Amino acid sequence: MHLSGSARVALRVVTAVVLAFVLLLWRGIRAAWKAPDAFGTYLAAGLTLSIVLQALINVSVVLGLLPTKGIPLPFISAGGSSLVLTLLSVGLVLNVSQHAD
Repeated sequence: MHLSGSARVALRVVTAVVLAFVLLLWRGIRAAWKAPDAFGTYLAAGLTLSIVLQALINVSVVLGLLPTKGIPLPFISAGGSSLVLTLLSVGLVLNVSQHAD
């Protein structure tokens, strides 16, 4: 496979973004698993899965696997209210992980 310089950079960036969401999923589920109570477990798992599912839907639309939905890619795509709610969700997951055992 012979790629041009810009295609190589794009492939590296896409790989980094996908790996970042996999890392977010792993850390969020780990925080949910180690949460001190059931509420923290459900909160961390639900918020983490909602962010990762949003990213998965966006990537599927970009690849042409799903029809266009209008869902922005968390942390990256334009959308002020979506960004605020995503950052709020990550803050709540961080708070749960801070109180983990």
